[in-house]
Amino acid sequence: MPRIALATYDPGAAPGKDTDLPELVRALTDAGAEAEARYWDDPDADWAGYDLVVIRSTWDYSWRAAEFGAWVDRVGALTRLANPAPVVRWNTDKRYLGELAAAGVPTVPTRYLAPGEPADLPDDHEYVIKPTSGAGARFAARYTPDQHETAVRQLARMHAEGFTAMVQPYVRGIDVSGERALQFFGGRLLHASRKGAVLAPDTPYDADKVAHPDLQRWEPTDAETAVADKALGAVPGGSELLYARVDLVDGEDGEPRLMELELVEPNLFLWLHPGSLERVTEAILQAADQAPRRGAGSLQASA
Repeated sequence: MPRIALATYDPGAAPGKDTDLPELVRALTDAGAEAEARYWDDPDADWAGYDLVVIRSTWDYSWRAAEFGAWVDRVGALTRLANPAPVVRWNTDKRYLGELAAAGVPTVPTRYLAPGEPADLPDDHEYVIKPTSGAGARFAARYTPDQHETAVRQLARMHAEGFTAMVQPYVRGIDVSGERALQFFGGRLLHASRKGAVLAPDTPYDADKVAHPDLQRWEPTDAETAVADKALGAVPGGSELLYARVDLVDGEDGEPRLMELELVEPNLFLWLHPGSLERVTEAILQAADQAPRRGAGSLQASA
């Protein structure tokens, strides 16, 4: 009987936002595993006592990047972690987009402004500023050239907190065809979804955003699948991936471009694709079976 932990975040007094988590724990348990959800920062968790730890919804990690990185390294040394620690480390810094672009993956053009560098911002087109370490559109905002002073203030705030900024053109195709998320699990396409634009004009960078507005099921095109396959093929250590989400938008030429590659804690949207639960369960069980059995430790009480 494999021991499996699904790592999540502690929502405190608020309800947890990962609505798929209880269903996934139940499905794994029904399939014969000893499975439970655990808060990733639980000091009492015996991570060595699990055959597999799956990072599922550690959705507060970007506020605690150093702490989360140390946890990833520690757990990866104790047991099998999915995705593997080196992949997670690589993916939590969005400068990976530059590496993928250099490898020939069609991506949204991206420049990086580190602390101490001048605010070199576009003066002839709409653009987006966001941090290289972040999730859920945190510290992300959309600007026109005449909003330069506001954008500079955002950069100053981000740089003061140690963030490197990403500057990208606002991809107008997202207002027409949305953003498509192709979900992979166990090395195969699981399902796809489409959502509307997250960044509305004049929304402050420090305001809360709706991460997945107008989400709906989507049938990916051959061109979208080809870009996703190319991106995943360029990931260092990509052969060890258990899961991935490839976020795509249409460029000015109407062809799909990589917006983001989520290899850490992507929302699976199983509530929208309930038929995918069985395949996700099977892939996790297969990954657990590939892990060496560990005798140390005991399964703790459910988080």
